[in-house]
Amino acid sequence: MMGHRRTLVSAASFMSPVSASQPAPQLVAAPLCPAESPWRRAWYPVAFLKDLDPGRPTPFTLLGDDLVLWWDRAERRWRAFADVCPHRLVPLSEGRLNGEGQLECPYHGWTFRGDGHCTAIPQSTAEIAAHPRARCRTYATATGQGLLFVFAGDPAEQDTVPLPLVPALEESSAPGERSWVIQDTFRDLPYDALTLLENVLDVSHVPFTHHGTVGRRENAGPVDLELQQADATGFTGLWEEGPRRGKLGSQATTFLAPGLMWHDLTAPKFARILTVVYATPIRPGACRLFARFPFQFRSPLPPLLLRLRPVWLQHLGNHVVLEDDQLFLHWQERALAQRGGGANLSRACFLASPADRYVLALHQWVSDHGGLPFPGHPLPERLDREALMERFHSHTIHCRSCSGALKGIQRWRPWLAAAPWLAVLAVAWWRTPLALALSLPLAVVSVGMGVQLNRWEALLRQGAGTPPRNQG
Repeated sequence: MMGHRRTLVSAASFMSPVSASQPAPQLVAAPLCPAESPWRRAWYPVAFLKDLDPGRPTPFTLLGDDLVLWWDRAERRWRAFADVCPHRLVPLSEGRLNGEGQLECPYHGWTFRGDGHCTAIPQSTAEIAAHPRARCRTYATATGQGLLFVFAGDPAEQDTVPLPLVPALEESSAPGERSWVIQDTFRDLPYDALTLLENVLDVSHVPFTHHGTVGRRENAGPVDLELQQADATGFTGLWEEGPRRGKLGSQATTFLAPGLMWHDLTAPKFARILTVVYATPIRPGACRLFARFPFQFRSPLPPLLLRLRPVWLQHLGNHVVLEDDQLFLHWQERALAQRGGGANLSRACFLASPADRYVLALHQWVSDHGGLPFPGHPLPERLDREALMERFHSHTIHCRSCSGALKGIQRWRPWLAAAPWLAVLAVAWWRTPLALALSLPLAVVSVGMGVQLNRWEALLRQGAGTPPRNQG
């Protein structure tokens, strides 16, 4: 199920050469992002491989292009097509993978193999199926470090652009070092990829925004960021003192244009810790965050403890941290748009502190090399608080662990609801002290578990809306 995996050949370049699916030319509508944009000539993660179902097509939107992702059983690799049948323009993601493992349109049963060619038109002849206009538009795909990547531009250019992987995760552990333990999460966010990158590059917000989750206000202090290198590929920087007033060691930061950044620090006697963020642009005002938290612990105990925690419970905790700033970033983006947008950032915002250097460097890259992902396209209407706290469609339904937990909760709830009544019936039937002694704890435990299951189900669907920093 891994498709064509890409690996690094040079840590200095941060990337690897690639080879993927062949192009399938087809006339298409003008995309939201111009073809010549650096945002278009790039690879983006669209899903963790572990969350994809090889038995059904999956929709995704990348830079305004609607895609369908599907597992090509014949070639044993993941494919990405434009999510539109060339016959009557219905979404192929509503179709199925037929008995031959090919993608079948839900409307009239037109069938397509992995290279985009139509192999069957039930209502017509093989000659019509072979016509170039019966082909689907294909996108180049690749896999690496547990992610499925799609090349947003012309597939003919795929080999000229390296795959954005994190070098440290490709390196073999040195003698005496332990292997990486990685916690992953993702979520569709109601703001642009650039807004997400600004946020994660801004290390100074953590003590305040995330007070009560991963930060503490008392740890706030001067943040003197040093910009070390900057060019068309991105930039690198160093925070010599590092988080928590130097208690965790120095932190290095890399921005790999257009959509990847990571922080790297080594806490003495504890672990080397990376914070990796991919910002995949979906459409104006929306992106998908892929967050990775690799740990290289000095002790064997922390990895054991982390593995005991179910992934879906970890994701519930990740949601709380993301929602710490989701409310005001959605607002901030619109306030900036009213003042001229990102191109006017230095005039719209007062960025006078050394703590702002990474954000300024990001926008310098935008100004000098990248441009905006959706130039000239307005943001959608502002969402209310309830919509911003939605978790089901932005994560749970796409996550194998969280959707599995939700199904399990729904499966167990009727049994737990019935348990107290069964306990009452048992006491009434046997009328013995032993029956009472056994049934009463069962009733209490089942009620408590039912309450907890209801709480978990609610959290898999919706956030609370009040960040921990404002509680108490």
